[in-house]
Amino acid sequence: MSDTRPRPRQIVRRADFLAANSGRRMPMPGFVLLVRARDDGDPAMGIGYTVTKKIGGAVVRNRMKRRFRALVHDILPDAGVAGADHILIGRAGGVERDFTMLAAELRKALAKAAR
Repeated sequence: MSDTRPRPRQIVRRADFLAANSGRRMPMPGFVLLVRARDDGDPAMGIGYTVTKKIGGAVVRNRMKRRFRALVHDILPDAGVAGADHILIGRAGGVERDFTMLAAELRKALAKAAR
């Protein structure tokens, strides 16, 4: 069965990350979610990931980004804010957190952002 939901576009430009920093901030125990409406008329969602060296070495940072990508694949198309950029910033302890807890936290943060 194929997935027909639109895939969020990847945010890679530093300017987009900096612009998203002016948006709404939803801190959760495993991550911080930034959401900023682009106001460009495009309903596509953008997603970006940031995990700093404070969190750990390359292996730890990459593992956290893989977990974020899996969460976003499952949750963002249904619960994300249309026409907005979403940035997930990893927090210490996010790698050890249970995946179902991270998923529940992401749903909660997206619900807060949609209000």
